[in-house]
Amino acid sequence: MPDRARRWKQDPAAVKADILAAARREFAANGFAGARVERIVEGTKTSKRMLFYYFGGKEGLYRAVLADAYEQIRAQEEALDLGGLEPAEALAKLVRFTFDHHRANPDFIRLVMIENIHHGRHLAEIPQIGDTNRAVIDQLERICAEGIASGLFRDDASAIALHWQISALSFFNVSNRVTFEISFGDALFTESAQIGMREQVVNSILGSVLNPVLPEE
Repeated sequence: MPDRARRWKQDPAAVKADILAAARREFAANGFAGARVERIVEGTKTSKRMLFYYFGGKEGLYRAVLADAYEQIRAQEEALDLGGLEPAEALAKLVRFTFDHHRANPDFIRLVMIENIHHGRHLAEIPQIGDTNRAVIDQLERICAEGIASGLFRDDASAIALHWQISALSFFNVSNRVTFEISFGDALFTESAQIGMREQVVNSILGSVLNPVLPEE
């Protein structure tokens, strides 16, 4: 066995990451039903036997792809290091990240759309998914608490509502792009227009939580 192949087989983390990357592309392109294990294997440096060894089959692999996709975005959110920022700045940074992440990762959007078609059946079978996704709510709860305590945010600022709003505005930008372009043209999807849309989303989210500035009497 060539040294390179031996080293590859001795690195299970690399083997699993290779399989997950190929599987993510296949599931995002063809959905759960349309994905083929044979095509996934063709896109890796390993074998069908190793795929089944690590993931137990197509459904186990699909769940692993979903879990990995959420773990990646949550890890990137954590790496933003929002703790040292004042609340409005921290919230704006998180919104910009989410908007840019979704634009750069349309396969993530497709995976979420596909899983919604399946009524979340596979996602519900991932034991750690609640803890994984709790991380972003914890971030937003800290931001809201600091914003409310300082008087900057409204008293009813809600972490879960903010996450819904941020996700909705960032998600639609990718999920419905094709039909939106066919219906209304592509003017909103040039690079400069997207930067402008991102800032509108930031302003919209901030506007939903900031206390109004009252005129001085």
